[in-house]
Amino acid sequence: MIETTMPSSPSFSPVAISRPFTVCFVMMRALLLTCLLIGSQAILAAEPPHHPPPAADKEKSTPDNNTDEDSAANDDAQKEGEKSDPKEPSDSVTEHRMVLNGQPLEYTATAGFLPLVDPKGEETARIFYIAYTAKNSKPGQRPLTFSFNGGPGSSSVWMHLGLLGPKRVKLKDNGFAVPPPYRLVDNEQCLLDTTDLVFIDPVGTGYSRATKPEDAAKFHGVREDAQSVAEFIRLYVTQNERWLSPKFLIGESYGTTRAAALSGELLNTHRMNLNGIMLVSTVLNFQTVWGGSGNDLPHVMYLPSYAATAWYHKKLSPALQQLPLEKVLSEAENFALGEYNEALTRGTSLPAAQRRQIAQRMAQLTGLSETFVTESDLRVPLHRFNAELLRAEKKVVGRFDSRYTSLVQDPLSENAETDPSADAIFSAFASTFNDYIRRDLKFEKDEPYVILGGVGKWNWNAENQFANVADTLAESITQNPFLKVHVSSGHYDLATPYLATRYTFWHLDVHPDLQKNVIMDDYDAGHMMYLNLPDLKKQKTDLSNFIREASKN
Repeated sequence: MIETTMPSSPSFSPVAISRPFTVCFVMMRALLLTCLLIGSQAILAAEPPHHPPPAADKEKSTPDNNTDEDSAANDDAQKEGEKSDPKEPSDSVTEHRMVLNGQPLEYTATAGFLPLVDPKGEETARIFYIAYTAKNSKPGQRPLTFSFNGGPGSSSVWMHLGLLGPKRVKLKDNGFAVPPPYRLVDNEQCLLDTTDLVFIDPVGTGYSRATKPEDAAKFHGVREDAQSVAEFIRLYVTQNERWLSPKFLIGESYGTTRAAALSGELLNTHRMNLNGIMLVSTVLNFQTVWGGSGNDLPHVMYLPSYAATAWYHKKLSPALQQLPLEKVLSEAENFALGEYNEALTRGTSLPAAQRRQIAQRMAQLTGLSETFVTESDLRVPLHRFNAELLRAEKKVVGRFDSRYTSLVQDPLSENAETDPSADAIFSAFASTFNDYIRRDLKFEKDEPYVILGGVGKWNWNAENQFANVADTLAESITQNPFLKVHVSSGHYDLATPYLATRYTFWHLDVHPDLQKNVIMDDYDAGHMMYLNLPDLKKQKTDLSNFIREASKN
């Protein structure tokens, strides 16, 4: 009790007032303490802890140790505090080390999503990517390369685990299949010593999806695809402070179509100039590879690749078979661009005697019988060639790489039943990627990773004509005369034949002074020439030199 001294007064006695005052003070103090206690409990209940609980406490907070009331409270608190989409895993960032060119190289791998949004700020899609960045380097000065494959509808796995990335699928040295189980090995030809790498899966491929499944078609077209991938590149460059880095694209197959379209989209929409574009197994003008009534150009473009295939499988006449491949290709090119092209141009007006001569020469260069060529009206489409060349052996040859063969079930089939070059590698790439992304990159997602075939109908933006993005590339080179282009072609590629690629660049509408911006290299294998180890080594040297030269100020 606190005693209080009051001033003396004749009217008040200190003893008379001390007792009621003391009682009142005690009551007031009890009331105050009660209020403080209640208030502090309310504050503690409302505020989250400033520090996370220790690991031991987290383990104790499992459902097995909680009461029903506790579990319900914890669930409600968790729902209240969640800010991210629980269906998507967080980006995974891991550190790695490898030896490249005899030197240790440390790098960071990032696997995750980058969302695209519309002008209203609403998410429209999530694009999955894997990025590799060398450590102890200056990102603003180091080249940055964006990689994607084709289809359309293909993920980026092929060049990722076949050509560019730090790991590659182990096959035979010639690129042929090995029995399962499959494995990855260090890629000694990895380009990470020359450039940082970002592998992009366009919407509908890999893990990339439209936010609303019914909107997926909005991303599936030449223009639509270029716009979404360009927006991904803009966002990645911005968020990672890479606007001042030398920037490159590398695409394979339809990925070369995408790269050419992107060159215009990046330049015109985002004012982003590229240093270089690398095209692997190129198709820019689809008139060169898609035949049909009224379009004989593909027959001319394919003939040298037919000759290479027949030479590889020893189906040419003895006089031609003993020549090196380069000589055979030279003869086939001269015939295709000369007599054969003229014969197809003349159509039914071609004299019978000249038609027989053309059929005989074509049979000599393709390994097909003269009768088959004649009955095909001098026009042998790819599916018939693949089925006919080795029919006597009950085999078909590959489309992506015509060195590959497989046995057939129906030896009388007009079409190739399958593509042995696809069958040989698809499972190897799918199996190793699905293991690699979880085991090495620590990215866990249970949904299927769509290797190939994840899109529906494609909008070619080409009514009554063939899609052609060569003009877009020509405009990009004209507006940005520093833009360099490297072109890789395989002799045994029956998907995008090398002569069709040459034809496209022979007709590229740029000033003669800019023709030197295009560099073309041929390789000994097929569509994925890098699966052949000698080609992989050559391509590594060619692409590294290209990037270094195109990055110079």
